[in-house]
Amino acid sequence: MGEYSIGQAMKLFLQKSRLQSGIRALEITGVWEELMGKTIAKYTDKIQIINHTLFISTSVAPLKNELLYQKEKIIQRVNEALGENIIQEVVIS
Repeated sequence: MGEYSIGQAMKLFLQKSRLQSGIRALEITGVWEELMGKTIAKYTDKIQIINHTLFISTSVAPLKNELLYQKEKIIQRVNEALGENIIQEVVIS
């Protein structure tokens, strides 16, 4: 068994655990306002990642329509913010 720093050990642990998508969702939530703007962030209720799909929940119908038109841009921005191509699909509900 090799020697790892605490950071490397945490990354390896997260890669092998089911916690990784939850951690990624928290990272996105932290920068959501910066990525999408204050108005969209204010009316976004929930953000989840399940199997490379970003689920965005909002109860505001006009915002749902706006987000539907911006799916590709959302994927691009989120992947850039995370530094990896994690998100492949966006579902708005």
